[in-house]
Amino acid sequence: MQSFVIRSFRASSSFAAIAFLLANPAFAQTTEVPPTSEQVPPASDPAGASQTSANEPTEVVVTGFRSSLARALADKRKETAAIDTIVAEDIGKFPDSNLAESMQRVPGVSLSRGDGGEGRNISVRGLGAQFTRVRINGMEGSSQTGSSDIYGAGNSGRSFDFNVFPSEIFSSLTVRKTPSADVEEGSLGATVDLKAPHPLDYKDDFVFSATGRGVYNNISKKVDPRFSALVAKSFADGRFGILGSLAFQKRHIREVGYSAVDILSASLGGNGLDPDRVSATVNGPSPVQPFCTPIGYIYPSPSPTIPANGASRGATATMCSTNNPRTGTLAAYNTIMGLFDPSAPTTPGSGAFFPRIPRYVNSEQNNKRIGGSLTFQFKPTDNTDISIDTLYSRYDVTRRDNYIAGLSFARNINNNGQPMVSVRDIEFDEHGSLIYGVFDGVDVRSEGLVDHFVSTFKQMNLNFEHRFSDRFHISGMLGASNSLWNGKERLQTFIDAIDTDNFVIDYRDGKSTPIVGFGFDVDKPANFSYAPSLSDGTVLGGFSTQGKPSRNETSNQLAELNGTWSFGEALNLKGGVQYRTSDYQARGAILYTGQGTTRALPAGTTLADLTTHIEGLDGLFGRGAPSSWVAIDADKWREAFGFPDKFNFCITPACGIGVSQVKERVKSAYAMATFNTGNALPFPIRGDIGVRYVKTDLTSVGYLQQTLATSPTGVTAVRNEVQRSYKDWLPSANVVVEFTPKLLGRISAAKVMARPELGPLIPSSASVTATTRTGSSNNPYLDPIRAKTFDAALEWYFAPGSLLSVAYYYKDIKTFIQNDNRKIPFNEIVPRLPDALLNGTNSVPTDLFDIRQPVNTPGGPLKGFEINAQVPFRFLPGFWSHFGMLASANRVKSKINYIVYVSGVRTTYTADLVGLSQKSASGTLYYEDDRFSIRGTASYRGPYIRGIIGLNGNDYQGNRANTFVDGSASYKLTNQAKLILEVQNLTDARNSLFIDSERQDTLFETRIGRTINFGVNFKL
Repeated sequence: MQSFVIRSFRASSSFAAIAFLLANPAFAQTTEVPPTSEQVPPASDPAGASQTSANEPTEVVVTGFRSSLARALADKRKETAAIDTIVAEDIGKFPDSNLAESMQRVPGVSLSRGDGGEGRNISVRGLGAQFTRVRINGMEGSSQTGSSDIYGAGNSGRSFDFNVFPSEIFSSLTVRKTPSADVEEGSLGATVDLKAPHPLDYKDDFVFSATGRGVYNNISKKVDPRFSALVAKSFADGRFGILGSLAFQKRHIREVGYSAVDILSASLGGNGLDPDRVSATVNGPSPVQPFCTPIGYIYPSPSPTIPANGASRGATATMCSTNNPRTGTLAAYNTIMGLFDPSAPTTPGSGAFFPRIPRYVNSEQNNKRIGGSLTFQFKPTDNTDISIDTLYSRYDVTRRDNYIAGLSFARNINNNGQPMVSVRDIEFDEHGSLIYGVFDGVDVRSEGLVDHFVSTFKQMNLNFEHRFSDRFHISGMLGASNSLWNGKERLQTFIDAIDTDNFVIDYRDGKSTPIVGFGFDVDKPANFSYAPSLSDGTVLGGFSTQGKPSRNETSNQLAELNGTWSFGEALNLKGGVQYRTSDYQARGAILYTGQGTTRALPAGTTLADLTTHIEGLDGLFGRGAPSSWVAIDADKWREAFGFPDKFNFCITPACGIGVSQVKERVKSAYAMATFNTGNALPFPIRGDIGVRYVKTDLTSVGYLQQTLATSPTGVTAVRNEVQRSYKDWLPSANVVVEFTPKLLGRISAAKVMARPELGPLIPSSASVTATTRTGSSNNPYLDPIRAKTFDAALEWYFAPGSLLSVAYYYKDIKTFIQNDNRKIPFNEIVPRLPDALLNGTNSVPTDLFDIRQPVNTPGGPLKGFEINAQVPFRFLPGFWSHFGMLASANRVKSKINYIVYVSGVRTTYTADLVGLSQKSASGTLYYEDDRFSIRGTASYRGPYIRGIIGLNGNDYQGNRANTFVDGSASYKLTNQAKLILEVQNLTDARNSLFIDSERQDTLFETRIGRTINFGVNFKL
């Protein structure tokens, strides 16, 4: 028997690497060796290896990346449900540095990136992270971390943040796209299974593997360490085993770019009447102008200049405010006033759109990620398997963000903002987006943010399985996990330069981000101020803790028992029961009253003593960014003001803070049958059919603030509790038709449900302002999102380790959840608020309030196609046979009717599902032989909606399309050691967010640079 080995390493499309291989054909030689345990199974096996002739049987032995692909394909083929799997290339070596980045190679899966460009969440077949359930070693997991505000800040819901975990502690990842009755409910998109290795998985009784890397990024320009190790030992002739894994990584991340924060029409900048103009004219209140009117401007009504003459702010016929002259031109002002939004045709300037806070961004992160697993496995007999799995991960991040920004466009007349700004020159495009503007009287702010959070995950579970006979066996699990996001600090400090001139915003070169000119030297501390606010409301610097520290914690428990009765290969009956609990707690903190006030600099201290310099954005990002700007050094500021020693945080109900909580108790049972007709029919048919019953009991506890003079903060927290329950019957079926041994057809249908995010279920109001009669409220009465699904696929396993497939999927989403702005009486707000909140105000419980609240709304259809190809080029001669390819593409559409408000009128807006990219694709080209491996992956994700707005002239916030290219290579030095090189973001791609589907004004764009991993792997 001939035995050919193809030892695998990673591959890429790098032309330089291919040229090297062409010049060194020896690298393409195969080596005849005895077969190993890693083999492609024969054709009769579900893995579908090639058939061999009786005269010349051939055994193909594959290791490494190509082996991992073959094993994944075997898993996919034998399952009745639609799954895709990624398995470790070798002992302790997952194919990618980040779990989320691995999954972008799975058909229908799109990656959402967070800070530093690292993969954080996934979207499966157009459904966002909140619709994807993740199980770790068979138990549902919760993973929460923080991020920059633009990426959604901290995750306090059910979405799973993959960047908490090092990939090295897992051996496989499976994406289940269609449900079956024996898999827990809760997924609308997919269920992802992460599995850590077991000690008795390995043939050898002792296994050791270690990898050390250096990680370099060309933006941070630092080399950071990354290390992982795995050791496994079996005893008593393979009856008992212990496995431990450990991974550690330290990173310095730097991200540079531009942010607009929001895009608002000019008319909103002047919202609010000038307090100096308290009386109405004969024609009613005078319209508020968006900017300071130039000398000579007359509005076509009995209206004075804006801001009106008033002593409190120093406004006169020639001054916009104290020491801030009216320098605007009539031409520029008339251009703004002549633009109207079609939805607000009577409002001047409503069709002229400006960045709310145009600013350059410098974000730096220091993070440490450590994770490990410890597993005990016991097989006293061939019929019994008992294991205890423990897993731990800790992700510690300190992020320091710095901005240099024009602030006046975000302020109205009450805080000396946009109405005090003169416009000297202005230009807009045909959609009303700003192209060019020159402004005087602009407040410029240098802001710094220090955000320190720690995400910790712990899990332990007991798994057992026993086969009583060939016909009956049981399995079960007992488990507990805890996920803690601990926001230890969130400190903002800022210094301001008031009424600066020659502020420029310039898009005239057609780029997606503007060139921002500040008109003065932003690197000199003397040009900024830090002092208490003036009597007219002028802010001269300060600080904020934004309600931090805070913490969110989720504790899960699980108990389940399953039984299987076998009636031969044709029929198996399976049933089980499960009980699981989830306890989510959210705690915030505030400063005691009076201790959050900005104080004057200590005697003898200047800003130069408290500041540092943010450098390098001119070269790293460009676009007019200053080479350096001055910013407060948080550590020096702390020392100067005694923070936090002299500033106490309050975390008790007496301070208006309580522990908000959501408790879920889920009882479920299922029954299902698996069948296989074998040769009884012209086409063998196998599959499963079953039903799952689920009862959910929910208890939500929140706290409502109430005025109380004896409280340290002037308010106290009133406990509010809501209890409810709901039931679901969830049938499902998966059928596989084997038209030929190589051609399979799949059909699946099911009813599914996904529970609401946890945070919105807390029965409390984020805020209610009685004077303006506005507020926001959570909703503990939200129903789950429910849907009916249908899937059909055709899969052709045309050669060993090869696949061509096409799939169609349809989801009829019956209910959806979105935020709704409604006018409702105060005493009808859900959850019910105490009337005492209105004491001392001009409002009564029957008054109408504008309340923003999540509600259930009608959903809509979602349908799509995906194609997938996995082709090793074994059919090519010689050197070329070592190449291979993976490719997938996805096309999906949806139709959701969102509730929006146009000119105050409630209406609907039809758009794609939030988080859905209509088009996505991924391709990998690889080469591998017995010593060298190289591969490259390109992943494309089309534009998608991040959030529906429907207000202020903007329909939604979106993410532009992006393509990221990664490459990796390795070279085998000996049987025990190999060199590793990985490069992420080879093309230096950037991520860019925009607002409004028509204008597509840039909200946020950053450069993350290229990341290079280099190291060595050693194994025994």
